[in-house]
Amino acid sequence: MKFTYNGKDYDIVIEKKRGNRNTYIRVKRDLTISVTTNFFTPNWSIEKLIRENTFKICQMIDAQEVKAKNNQGFFYLGKQYRIIYTNTKECTFDRDFFYVPEDFDVDKWYKQQAKKLFSERMEAIYQQYSREIPHPSLRIRKMTSRWGVCNTLTHVITLNLELMKRDICYLDYVIVHEMAHLIYGDHSNRFWKVVSENMPEYKKYREEMKEF
Repeated sequence: MKFTYNGKDYDIVIEKKRGNRNTYIRVKRDLTISVTTNFFTPNWSIEKLIRENTFKICQMIDAQEVKAKNNQGFFYLGKQYRIIYTNTKECTFDRDFFYVPEDFDVDKWYKQQAKKLFSERMEAIYQQYSREIPHPSLRIRKMTSRWGVCNTLTHVITLNLELMKRDICYLDYVIVHEMAHLIYGDHSNRFWKVVSENMPEYKKYREEMKEF
């Protein structure tokens, strides 16, 4: 099954499960249109649902293409650089270029930088937080679907290594957001009030991060 948009065909992958009560349509990062539904849902019903949601699917494709564009190449703290491999052992920035050794490991380098930057930003935000909260511990790992995770029992905040690619304002937003979970584990109005106290412009950053 295919979906055509702007003269281009996109694969539709249907996954039927007995435990699914509803049908969900998503566009994945590889631009595959994923349909998850109940095992007994007939194909004609799925085709009808796709036709009825054509506009929404097109919007999801556009959004994923914007994300793909914003993730092509090498980014560091909100700026894109062109990587140049050299015979030196040092990593150096020069305007739009990033000079690296031939055996450069980008994720390893990101993590080295993140350990210092993430720790500094978390401590600075903790010291100025509007509410009294437990002092959180930091973990860093690469995640595909979340910018941050807060374990409310162990007070460990895990931050996505991908934040190293973005402007510090987005890192700060994620930290403020996860720290608010140390007070409220849900996303209730009370939770967002805490976030707003510490970052009044959070809605702007939250919306902009959808493009990453």
